[in-house]
Amino acid sequence: MLRYAGRRLLAAVPLLLTVPFLIFLLIDLSPGDPAVVLAGEDPTPERLAAIRENLRLDDSVFARYVDWLGGVLQGDLGQSFLSNQSVTELITRRMATTMSLVLFAMVVAVSVGMLLGVVAAIRPGGVVDRAVNVVASVAIAIPAFWFGLVLVSLFAVSHQILPAFGYVPLSDGFVPWFRHLVLPGTALALLPAAEVALQLRSALGEVIRSDYILNAEARGLSRGSVLLKHGLKNACIPVVTVLGFRVSEVLGGAVTIEIIYGMPGLGSLAVDSVQNHDIPVLLGFVLFTTLVVVFVNLLVDVSYGYFNPKVRS
Repeated sequence: MLRYAGRRLLAAVPLLLTVPFLIFLLIDLSPGDPAVVLAGEDPTPERLAAIRENLRLDDSVFARYVDWLGGVLQGDLGQSFLSNQSVTELITRRMATTMSLVLFAMVVAVSVGMLLGVVAAIRPGGVVDRAVNVVASVAIAIPAFWFGLVLVSLFAVSHQILPAFGYVPLSDGFVPWFRHLVLPGTALALLPAAEVALQLRSALGEVIRSDYILNAEARGLSRGSVLLKHGLKNACIPVVTVLGFRVSEVLGGAVTIEIIYGMPGLGSLAVDSVQNHDIPVLLGFVLFTTLVVVFVNLLVDVSYGYFNPKVRS
């Protein structure tokens, strides 16, 4: 498994090199000039030229990319054009907010999705199965930002049970941290929870009809024991695959959710960097999200060895 994981890591290196270069190309082709934003109102041509020379904006895309890559390999993501702060410090400061939101949403999605999927698969075609299918199908069609606004209206404005805006770090206490994550995390978990429920319902339904499950039940083992100890493990392979894809979508959805709930995370930082043409911050955000996605996909690949022993060889 270690050799397999090592090969997967080596295969991810071209992706880590290609994605930032594509961002350089897209920034170069997009309208707008960072020098104009930094120069303020009514800048002189001399001031624009000085800013562009200082930031090396007149260099070729490839030259700027190689220079940026050299800094990354030394642990330096550059300085923000606007605040002149270290990009590494900006991302590190806001990383806890976004990762807390993403982890909370994924835990809710897995817990709720697994529960609904198992309950629906126990009696295929029954009332519960049809109800889970309908609810999950509707949940997939609901946008996360709309569901987030509904949750704010119900639980923060109308009944004032949970806070509507902001974020409290875990260092200030578990309960305040948890309360500020409930609404945005639930809104972000809606889509992956529905997909996990549908995938597990379908996969577990096929496993239940397998010969080894029927043989185990014929030997007198209880249905619940057979499902949890034998059937669920084999049925989780497509579920894990879906979760690997959904992590990137949850990271993307966190941008909108953080703006709705006023959370100072990486999403709002990315939006500000795009609007202000803050290229180093945007590149740092892209590199961070790419690393997270690569790491999650590596975990998914390694987990196949646990669920399917044939992969280990």
